[in-house]
Amino acid sequence: MKAGWAIKPLGEICDFQRGLTYAKTDEVEVSNNIVLRANNIDLSTNLLDLSELKYISDSVAVPASKKVKKDSLLICTASGSKSHLGKIAFIDDDYDFAFGGFMGMLTPSADVFPRYLFHLMTSGDYKDFIGALSDGANINNLKFSDLQHFRVPIPPLPEQRRIVAILDAAFDGIATAKANAEQNLQNARALFESHLQKVFTERGGGWVERSLETVVSPGCSLSYGIVQPGDDRPNGLPIVRPTDLTAKLITIDGLKRIDPKLADSYKRTTLQGGDLLLCVRGSTGVISVAAPELAGANVTRGIVPITFEPSILRQDFGYFLMTSEMVQSQIRAKTYGTALMQINIGDLRKIVVAIPPLEMQEVMAAELDRMRSETQRLESLYRQKLAALDALKKSLLHQAFSGQL
Repeated sequence: MKAGWAIKPLGEICDFQRGLTYAKTDEVEVSNNIVLRANNIDLSTNLLDLSELKYISDSVAVPASKKVKKDSLLICTASGSKSHLGKIAFIDDDYDFAFGGFMGMLTPSADVFPRYLFHLMTSGDYKDFIGALSDGANINNLKFSDLQHFRVPIPPLPEQRRIVAILDAAFDGIATAKANAEQNLQNARALFESHLQKVFTERGGGWVERSLETVVSPGCSLSYGIVQPGDDRPNGLPIVRPTDLTAKLITIDGLKRIDPKLADSYKRTTLQGGDLLLCVRGSTGVISVAAPELAGANVTRGIVPITFEPSILRQDFGYFLMTSEMVQSQIRAKTYGTALMQINIGDLRKIVVAIPPLEMQEVMAAELDRMRSETQRLESLYRQKLAALDALKKSLLHQAFSGQL
């Protein structure tokens, strides 16, 4: 530790106040009593988010001690998600807002600069401390009796202010850079989607519209897969589930394997390799392609394998056709259910697809594939930049509170 710095437990350098408890019947549409809750702290930025406020009746008396104060820290002390437990936001103004019973307020003592403590409580050391409190147990409540033991490195006040000035300036720059990278990421995706949409809305001559069931190969029945895939079996039959559809190409690596006998009555959904795999339960409309090595594998009930009649529709063009807004909008329109979204096979078979001549399909598929690859390359670059910016922020926090900044 740097000379002149002290280390004190959090309980010695700040006061803690638990939030306001109230009855469900106290909640109203609008009033002068506003209560901040866990959702008012953005997990990724640690900023106050006032877009969704809770109001309680004006008849509820709110003590001053239950209202957030400027230069204090709002902390989440209870959550259904451990990742939200202990998250912090800096109170930059006197909002005259209460804070709820699942929240707490930390007020630093005079020898601790509030934003210094705020930055410390967004650092990796603090997150590790909170994680250790609930590690290996279903603990979704944070007690100040535990929180107070967090060790706080405390330099002299002028040094605290210097550190805060550096971090605030650096993090403003990082936030701007992240916003630009995220926007560029969205723009890359939107550009490809716009071009894909244009292909199917600005058609030339020779296009025809047909129902999906009339353009699949004779061996493709547009059917659900195995209802109950059974237990894992080493070296068994590979089975593709909806949760496996996370990339365009699905390979055999990581797939569940089952007793082959369970698929004996489901030959109609045995994969040939190169099939399109359409998710029809849960994340309806998601499309992937079965790698050639999956020939002989099968799918669960949430997936419909699709193989097109090659004299009508190329499989590579069919992938872009099925991911187009023209088809996806029809799938969404026929999807039903609340707890589990799904589409009926009968409705799926009637979906209308637009098909250009075969020679055009080859050219279009090649161009779309080239654009898609370029989009993925750009997305990878922007994701790498975002990861680098997160790493830089983490490094700056570590340097700041170890006396290296």
